[in-house]
Order: sequence, then C-alpha cells, then structure tokens
Amino acid sequence: MEIDLTAFHFLRPAWLLLLIPALVLPFVWLRRNDVRARWRGVIAPELLEHLIVGDTQRRVIQPVHTLALLLGIGAFAAAGPTWQQERPPFNQDKAPLVVVLELAHSMEATDIAPTRLERAKQKVLDLARARKGARTGLVVFAATAHLVVPPTEDPAMLELYVPALSPALMPRDGKNASAGLDVAERLLANDPAAGTIVFMSDGFDASGADAFVRKAKALRHQLLWLAVGTEHGGPIRGPDGLIQMDREGHPLMGTFDADAIRNVAREAGIPLASMRADDDDVSWVQHRAQAYLAQAEEARIEPRWKESGYWLVLPLLLLALWSFRRGWTVKWLPVVLISLTFGALPHPAQAASWHWLDLFATHDQQGRWNLEHGRYKAAAGRFDDPVWKGRAQYLAGDYAGALDTFSHLKTAQSYFYIGNTLAHLDDYAGAIKAYDNALKLQPSLAQAAANRATMQTLLARDKQNEADPEEDPPDQVQVDKKKGRGTTAVIEAAPRPAEDAWMRNLNTSPAVFLQQRFEQESSAKTGGAP
Repeated sequence: MEIDLTAFHFLRPAWLLLLIPALVLPFVWLRRNDVRARWRGVIAPELLEHLIVGDTQRRVIQPVHTLALLLGIGAFAAAGPTWQQERPPFNQDKAPLVVVLELAHSMEATDIAPTRLERAKQKVLDLARARKGARTGLVVFAATAHLVVPPTEDPAMLELYVPALSPALMPRDGKNASAGLDVAERLLANDPAAGTIVFMSDGFDASGADAFVRKAKALRHQLLWLAVGTEHGGPIRGPDGLIQMDREGHPLMGTFDADAIRNVAREAGIPLASMRADDDDVSWVQHRAQAYLAQAEEARIEPRWKESGYWLVLPLLLLALWSFRRGWTVKWLPVVLISLTFGALPHPAQAASWHWLDLFATHDQQGRWNLEHGRYKAAAGRFDDPVWKGRAQYLAGDYAGALDTFSHLKTAQSYFYIGNTLAHLDDYAGAIKAYDNALKLQPSLAQAAANRATMQTLLARDKQNEADPEEDPPDQVQVDKKKGRGTTAVIEAAPRPAEDAWMRNLNTSPAVFLQQRFEQESSAKTGGAP
C-alpha cells in the first residue's frame, strides 16, 4: 500500500494528546516502583544490592509498557491517519426522476408494436425497475396534466397504476406538454438533489412551444425527451382493440410530429432520443441522470478523506491478548470487571425498559434496525423519537397508537401521517383536514396533495353510494357501516405495509380511480366548466 506523505494528515489530531500520558506513564510507574531508588539514599549502594529480596533482574518489558503501547497505538488510530481521498459512489442513480407521459389518442397508433402507448408504458416500468432504490414518479398529460404517482422508491406503485393508463382516462384530448412540465417541476421544486424529467411523447402542440421553451430553459433540473413513433405514423387502435375508422371508412392515423419535437428540443437544449425495442433508451436515460447528478453535486461536495486508522485494530487486539498473562491480568482484571459492572447497571428511571442491547445501541438505533428488517411492532416499542415511533406504529397497523403519537406533533410530516392514518380508519373528511394542515406548513408536499385528491374522490363516491346504494359484489365484504357510508374493501390475505403505498388496499380499480381524480382536477382548474 503506497502512502502519499505529502497528503498525510490526521482527521482528528486532538486524539494525539493521548501520546503524552502514553510516554510519561512508564517513567512515572517505574520510578514509583523502583526499590533501589527508594532505598538509595538510606542504604549504602554497595550493600543495597545484597539486601534486596526477590528477583533482582528487571524485566525489560513491564505490564506498564504494554499499557502505554496500547494507549499510544489507540491514540494514533483514533486520530484518523489518512492520505487518500475518496469520492461518493455514483454507481447507483439516487436522483429523483419524473416521467411525463403523453396520453393523447395518437399514442394508440400501431406503428410501434403493439402501440406507442403500450411501448411507452413498458419503458416507464423498465426505468423504475432499473432504478431500484431511487425515486421515480409519473405524470400524464393530454389537454391537461395530472399526477399519477409521486416520486417513490417502490416500483410496485407504478406497476399498480401504469397498466391502467389509457387516453380514455383523460378529460380532453390534446398535447399540452407545458402543463405536464409544470406538474413535474412542482414535484421536484424543493428536492435538494438534482433531478431529471423525461418526456415520452409523439408530438407537440405548436401553440405552446414558446412557453414550453421558456420554462425548460429556466428549469433547475435536467430535461430529457424520448420520442415514440415512426415517420409515416400508423392506424389508431380503439379501446375495443379494433382499428378506429372515420366517417368515410378510412382508418384514423396517428401522426408523428418529429420536426416539432426536434425544433423544441434544439431551442430548449433538451437531449433527444428515440424510443427503441431494446433497453438502450433506458440505459441512455440512466446514464444521463447519473451524469447530471454527479455534475450538479460536484461543486458542493466536500473532499472526503479515506479513514485508515482501522488497520491498527489488529495490532491493538494482539497486544491486548498478549497482555492477559500472569501478573498483569490479576492486577487489572478486577478493575475492568468493576467498571463493566457499574457501567452495565441501568439507571433507576430507565430500569423498567432496560435491555441488554442498551449497552451497545440507543433505543432509536435499535428501533431503526427493527424497522429496516420489517419488525414494525418491535420497532415501535423501542423508538424514543416520536416521529419514528409513529411511523413504526403506522407500518405495524397500530393506527390508533400512530394517531395518538402523531397528534402530539405539529409538523407537516406528522399531519401527513395523521391523514394517512385517518384514511385507514375510513375517516376521509378528517384525512382531508389533516392533509390541508400539512400543505399549509409545506405547500410543496406532493404526497399530501395527491392523497388529499384521493380522499376527495372517495368521499364523493361514498356520498353517491348513499344516494344510490348498490348491492356489494360477491368478492367484497362490508367492513364499515359507521356514518352511513357503507364503505367496502377487498379482503387480502397478507397486506404489505408501505407508508407511501397505502392506496393498494382501496377497492376502487386503478383506472376508475384515476379517471375520477383526473375529471375532478380538470373541473377544479377550469372552474367547473365542461
């Protein structure tokens, strides 16, 4: 291992002060225990050697030397010797990514098998799976733009909603890419990481080109474009799987406006690529996102020096083992045992909750370990931090406990979880109020806005069910009749808890749910106009 002496330094040089007692200790100890030095002023030197009883030969290495050496090496290791820099790994793309997918009727063209939309939907899922561990969100647009899934690390959320996407869900047809950019930008507005927005589209509304270019140039995040379609276009397939015809019996054709996409991409400086049958386009997006993240973080990354003191643990262990020999062990072992005994005794105030793991980790560290291993109930019992405790209770299904814990906090995150908890308890109106409180404190909390829209949709559906009650389907069962709502839910064998995916348990199909939400959002934007 080559050491660059010009860059050699200590990360924590204050620990080197322990070298002083390491050097002084042997001299003080030897002088204090030197029999000759104590009697030299009393007994004549020529008689002293004959009057000393016991071993007259001094051992070269005394126990105090071992202790001083342990202290010196330990000080050197704790000081953090280093001579190499290390950079944060970018082998995985941890930057947030939002896909903006066009849902115009032209996306049902069959020039890309099976259709442009089906190919684009598959690419969305491929991107989410390839970016496992990174956050991926989805926005759709036609004449209006709507959030489908906020940036999440869980690909299952996209797998739940992406297959249900179709142009029929959109209130009106169109290619308002500028509206899609606005929604994606709001999702990433307060994200500290450098994110990427990927458009998947077959054309562009020329009337909104100038506004789109201005917004794209002012965007803090990276913008990419995957164009889907062929030069000659193709017939459009309808919801029934048949080719759609016009009044004269000619097939409706889906055009591919490549020139409009190229012009906008050139003016706004957007990297442009075509959607392919292989995975090269997915790799292209990943590479661009990684490179942009690395470039954006370059300026604010402080140099990180590689810790090398851990190499000294091995000689420390060898010296410690060698020190357990006759004489030294007998003298020092009682001190060590007494220290460990008193250090292990719990404080009276904490005696009831004390556990042997408290010797090695705090309650929050133990709770975090249980949480990461899926032991949510155990985690809730160990956390002292109220936020983490409430999250563990929420994931464990203890909604009453989570509600009690979060009710003592007044943060946007706590109100968000109160809303999620009330939603699980079927109190949709209360959940909406909680989300409103969260958005007042943090207007950019996209998850709260999305969940609030969900609650409004479900509340409207329940009111409609009250006015026109229907018989429950045979595969569903009444689980709540309070407040006259008659809410139904599908019984699942083992629901998987997930703090950002609780909507999996709702009985509304993804297509119906999205269509209702899109219509409601579109009506709100246009002031209720058709």
